[in-house]
Amino acid sequence: MKSLFCLCFLLAGIRANDPCPQDSKYPHYNSYSELNPGVSHQEQAGQTNQNTWAHKIQNSICQFALCFYKETAPSRNKENVFFSPISITGTLAMLALGAKSETLHQILRGLGFNSEKIQEEEVHEGFCNIMQKLNQQNNDIELNMGNVMFVTKELQLLQQFRNNLDLICGEEIFPVNFRYTKEAEEKINRYVNEKTNGKIVQLVKNIDPLTEILLVSYIYFKAGWEKQFDPKYTKQRDFFVDKNTVIKVPMMFRMGMFKYGYDRQLSSTVVQMDYKGGATAFFVLPDRGQMQKLERGLSCQVLFKWRKLVSKRLLELYLPKFNLSETYELKGMFNRMGIIDLFTDKADLSGITGTPRHRVSEAIHKAMVKVHESGTEAAAGTAVEIVPMAAPSNVKFERPFLFFIQFENSVLFWGKILIPKNN
Repeated sequence: MKSLFCLCFLLAGIRANDPCPQDSKYPHYNSYSELNPGVSHQEQAGQTNQNTWAHKIQNSICQFALCFYKETAPSRNKENVFFSPISITGTLAMLALGAKSETLHQILRGLGFNSEKIQEEEVHEGFCNIMQKLNQQNNDIELNMGNVMFVTKELQLLQQFRNNLDLICGEEIFPVNFRYTKEAEEKINRYVNEKTNGKIVQLVKNIDPLTEILLVSYIYFKAGWEKQFDPKYTKQRDFFVDKNTVIKVPMMFRMGMFKYGYDRQLSSTVVQMDYKGGATAFFVLPDRGQMQKLERGLSCQVLFKWRKLVSKRLLELYLPKFNLSETYELKGMFNRMGIIDLFTDKADLSGITGTPRHRVSEAIHKAMVKVHESGTEAAAGTAVEIVPMAAPSNVKFERPFLFFIQFENSVLFWGKILIPKNN
């Protein structure tokens, strides 16, 4: 029997590890901040390649987010949806380092790449470039993202695989004895708890003692709104889950200048909410009875169009507070996306140990988000805004809506709120 290889994806934010090594065989890893007008033509070409690959990866993350959402939402038609596409795709890219033959091709296709038209190095370097940008110091945003591999002490990893892991921004490897399941679980959960600021308390449980490799991806995000809501205006108001169900939820309120617009093709109102530090959240409210129309029309081109669609106007905005925690078993979804061999005896992960003796036993993604008056997580401050004397528009997120969070042109989080839980 093949040994077990578990994947655990979790969302509470992003921890970008050490920047990609500058002395690697890929000289174009140098960050833009280090460049100057006197760079050589070769270095300029490297910058162009870096930017092109990063753009391909960002598009891949967006496409994956839409694919994951459209695969997941129908089976959770009475549940909220919340996940991190950048976390899942980053882990698949890491796993691709050890994949060969058809297993590798399936992973690349699942990431939205034509394996005949893109080099494997482009995928890894593109992800690394994005990680570097996300890891840049920002006093207003806590954004922590990373991958870590827990490996049984007896397993000998190929040195080339270790070197490749270093290329993806210094991913970490820790030895663990999975035969002592309780101690292994405590070590893994303690590590994850620390990396997510205590938001993910128990990621793994009931680990199979035959496990040899467990791969964890974690992401943590914390930021305050540029324009915060005053808690004294938060009131219990009606939220129309469907035509037969109405619940009371804590609804925030703020009047001011907001970026928003109306997509006539998809019969939806789009509101852009900016965070301090440059991240952005989009909240999308379909007209009554138009959620399916909105979902059918979703595309990366539409997301780009919304960024151009919105403009600053005076608005009375009602937005519910919510606190979500979601868990996903990913095996079935990956299979529907064409990533099949990874979970069978056909898996070829020989790039990890030198022999095709491992398969993935399970893949789990855990995600949490908290949206409230100050932002996503916590922040404090007071601001006075001068607005024009005009009749404001009124937008109430009082029925199911979509939202996504973006930073540095990458989709970090994606969600659909059917019931604004506030546990």
